[in-house]
Amino acid sequence: MTERDLVSIAREVVDAFNVGDLERSVALQASGLYNEIGTQRRLSGRNEILEALKGWKQGMPDVTGTVKSAKAIGDTVVLEITWEGTQTGPLQTPGGTIPASGKRQVTPAAWIFEFEGDKIRESRHYFDMVAVLQQLGAMP
Repeated sequence: MTERDLVSIAREVVDAFNVGDLERSVALQASGLYNEIGTQRRLSGRNEILEALKGWKQGMPDVTGTVKSAKAIGDTVVLEITWEGTQTGPLQTPGGTIPASGKRQVTPAAWIFEFEGDKIRESRHYFDMVAVLQQLGAMP
């Protein structure tokens, strides 16, 4: 696979999530590990990753990621993303459930994908969870 092909697959993970096709987003990731650094979750396999994605969509049904830049070096792809959404539902966090606040959040992130062939072996999703919680009014 070319670096361009790998960037396309990584972008598809985000694009599928954006349109609510969680099954497709998970199918692209399920062969590897998903490390959500902002929440300190390390997830593997279809069920664990799907539940995490459903949780984000439950809390912010309109949440979408805009890929600002994408770079590939060998078998590694880095996406710079801005996540935006309004919390109109309960949001599950490691510290408990945050009731709907009606507040909007905009959070920059970096998502690093490591591939083996055309499969995602592991990804690490970096974002500032404190900033998310502050924007939603869940912490000062």
